[in-house]
Parts: sequence; C-alpha cells; structure tokens
Amino acid sequence: MRSSNKKCELILALDVESLGEGLEMLQAIGPKLKWVKVGLQLFTKYGPEVVRVIAGLGYKVFLDLKLHDIPNQVASAVKSLRGLPVGLLTVHTSGGEEMMRWASEARRDMGDSLQLLGVTVLTSMDSEGLRSIGVNIVPEEQVLRLGELGMRSGLQGLVCSPLELPMLRERLGPDVILVTPGIRPLGADSNEQKRIMTPAEAVVAGADYIVVGRPVTKAENPAKALEVILSEMEVASVKNV
Repeated sequence: MRSSNKKCELILALDVESLGEGLEMLQAIGPKLKWVKVGLQLFTKYGPEVVRVIAGLGYKVFLDLKLHDIPNQVASAVKSLRGLPVGLLTVHTSGGEEMMRWASEARRDMGDSLQLLGVTVLTSMDSEGLRSIGVNIVPEEQVLRLGELGMRSGLQGLVCSPLELPMLRERLGPDVILVTPGIRPLGADSNEQKRIMTPAEAVVAGADYIVVGRPVTKAENPAKALEVILSEMEVASVKNV
C-alpha cells in the first residue's frame, strides 16, 4: 500500500541540453503532466532560475541534485533553496546519518512544502557495480540498509529501483514516499538502467511517483507517449484498489 492510499503520479525527467529545449518539450507534451524533474545538467547550467521558470508554468518541481558532502555543506545547500518552489529534493543516503540529520534539520526550518528523499542505490548499478566500490552485498540488501538509515535520519522518502518497492513498503510502511526511476514502458530501450520495471508494474508494487525520461522525451510524439504511460498507470491503479 502506498502512502495514505494516494494515487501514483508521473514525474518527467527533463534531462535535455538546454532550457529552451526543455520548454519546447513541455509545450509539446501538453497539460496532462504535473511534475517535472530537474537534474544536475539543467541546474548546473542555469541555476535556480530553471526551477523558477518551470514552476512558473504551473509544474511541480522535483530537484534531483543527489546532495552528498560533509553535513554542514549539505545543510547549507538545503537552506539555500529557501523561497525556491521545490517540492522534492534528493540527498545521497551513503553520505551517512549525520549528513542526513543535518539536512533534515535544515529542511524543517523551511516548512513542510519541501520533502527530502534519500537516494539508495542508483538504478544504473547492479551487484557487480556495488562490488567494484567495495560493497559486497546484493543491491536489495544495500537499499534496505540505506533506506532504514534514511528514515531514522528524518527523511520523508526514498528513491529506489522499482524492484525494491515491495520490500521497502513492507519494511517501512505506507507513509514513506517512494520514488522510482528505472521505469521503461514495454518495448522501450533500457539504456544504461539495469533494475527496471514497466509503469504498471511499479504502480502495483507501491510507488508514489514514477520517473520517466527518454521514453517520452525521445519519442516521435512525446504527448502520445506520455498519454500511453498515464493510461497504463490508471488501469493499474484501478486493478490495484
């Protein structure tokens, strides 16, 4: 069961070369999209202004910066977002409990409009990838370990592979926000993602939000691609009631 029985929502990963290209994409997609993810590429190039512009168009913003630094630096980065219309912000759980607690304290001073999400294991990593950095357990174990640490540290939710959704829901309960990248509609290229699911599977597994990028942004008809995914999510939600 997802948090508060709320409907799973779609977030578009706007991983494009320029703000102009991004705005053209949003215009092409139309009004059915509610959430937009701004990642390092656009934020590094344009700074906070990119958030203001996208929010000014009526979208909710997921700022995916994956903050990972010493506690004071991460807390200061969170505080620097005061007044910026950001709904979701990511930090790396591998930064440790102290770092996440400092981030949580900084977020608490800003009110409840900002929700902090902990990134556990990147969906581009598998067991071999973890072993290469000295983590000799399977991704599922590492996700659970870091996810529980994030919840103890005051975060509101987690970013995880859809494959770990049922495990995290069962262990952490219905109120934790679970956001899942690694979503690929049937027939779509997996690209570098290794731990993936279809939109319908992620909805049934308990995601609060699913993140989709290239299957929409690289589609011949982005608006149609988005509509197909939303329809698939709607059908899965009805079946999952």
